[in-house]
Amino acid sequence: MRLRLVIAAFSLTTLGFAAFAHSGATGVMKERMDAMGEMGDAMKRLTPIMRGQTAYDPDVVRDTADKMIGHAGTQMTELFPEGSNGAPSEALDAIWEDWEEFASLAEALRTSAEGMKLAADNGLAGPGDMPGGGMMGTGQTMMGGGQGVMGSGQGMMGGKPGKMMTTEMLAEMPVNAGFMAVTQTCSACHQKFRAEDN
Repeated sequence: MRLRLVIAAFSLTTLGFAAFAHSGATGVMKERMDAMGEMGDAMKRLTPIMRGQTAYDPDVVRDTADKMIGHAGTQMTELFPEGSNGAPSEALDAIWEDWEEFASLAEALRTSAEGMKLAADNGLAGPGDMPGGGMMGTGQTMMGGGQGVMGSGQGMMGGKPGKMMTTEMLAEMPVNAGFMAVTQTCSACHQKFRAEDN
């Protein structure tokens, strides 16, 4: 249930972002909006697979993960030079005020997407296949403790963006784990660093 809520929230966020974002954008601002749009499209393609609404296809997982990897890490941070905010960008000043966290989340996205790609042949977890009896365990999110996206418990991100499961750890898990890590990393970044749609 919690996985569905995270996926639904992420999907709505990316749809709203894509609808508004490109009006009047040029240069690096347009480049990053295009990159975010491509990642949003990749997530929209993966979501029905992860929900079990369409047949599982490891090639689709690998393809969409490659799109995410191509726009994560330094590829993402290079698209946010200082002073590249303001309309029509939805980037908040918080990006440059807390650059270390922003860069850490960009790297976490790369790590999570790489783990998801490597786990593509592992398939989806069923109920009881992961610790705690389900995808999310017993009331804990993969990013920590059930206290919101960046909670303080033991989980995927352990409460700090730099302390997360490695690509290699995710590669050994069902693909859902990498997908959830990607969606929660995106959600954490949007929550702190992107202006809300009005």
